[in-house]
Amino acid sequence: MPTYVKKCPECGGINLLLNKERGEMICKDCGLVIEEKMIDFNQEWSSHDHEQADKRRRTGAPMTYTKFDRGMGTDVGQKQDIYKLSGKERNKFFRLRKWQHRISTAIERNLKLALAELKRVSSYLKLPKSVEEEAARIYTLAVQRGLVRGRSMESVVAGALYAACRRHEVPRTLDELSEASGIDKKEIGRTYRFITRELQIRILPSNPVDYIARFASALKLTAETQSRAVEILEQAQNSELTSGRGPTGIAAASLYVASLINNEKRTQREVADIAGVTEVTIRNRYKELLRKLNLMEKVSKTKKKKKD
Repeated sequence: MPTYVKKCPECGGINLLLNKERGEMICKDCGLVIEEKMIDFNQEWSSHDHEQADKRRRTGAPMTYTKFDRGMGTDVGQKQDIYKLSGKERNKFFRLRKWQHRISTAIERNLKLALAELKRVSSYLKLPKSVEEEAARIYTLAVQRGLVRGRSMESVVAGALYAACRRHEVPRTLDELSEASGIDKKEIGRTYRFITRELQIRILPSNPVDYIARFASALKLTAETQSRAVEILEQAQNSELTSGRGPTGIAAASLYVASLINNEKRTQREVADIAGVTEVTIRNRYKELLRKLNLMEKVSKTKKKKKD
């Protein structure tokens, strides 16, 4: 462990004691704690079995909101300890473990169930760990402030996940969350707005470009068509066509136009099913893009070439 101080700043003494277990440096002359919470930069101990690992381990797993106790809790004994005990001691062991699980607060019991549901939905939607961690943090804050009362646990979990997806710019629609959680998408939307308002979480509007890659992959479109759709979206944003319109609808419409231009035609029904919107929405946005961005000629040329 490196020495940061040569002498005591209080008495000027050089008789210093380094306590490695506490991570402190103390002056022996006046008792001043010169440094605390010092980091040990030495090499970590190696271990060859579980017993050595328990004795030599100096650090634990990182704190995480995905566990009800943030990963800082302890259990009464371990399962491998059971075989070392006699009959009476084994019964006592099981009794202590049972009471440990029984003695918990209402918030802890709620978090145990909710975080398990959160992990299930997150796994179903294939969300990254960063989104899962953020959603668990949002749900924990909601429980601590009593925002879950009067609402189903599943809807609050889905609302927290949707908020986390929006914050991390991971494109997931309310329809996808509704399918994964079994909660109506209107209920998820209401809960999401309530949580973000009460917790003062600032979330920017969704960018339609974030949905292009997912929709293009599901429709099996080429990279050229995907790039063309992004160009169309950028033109639409510059012309203020995206304001006040759903990001999934405008993204799906731009992909539909790009597929027509690149002669990779997909039906409006196929695009609508992938985007989770209606065919009417695709048709309306498609007409707006053609009219406002002067894309009618390009689409007409492609149709003529196909006929020829």
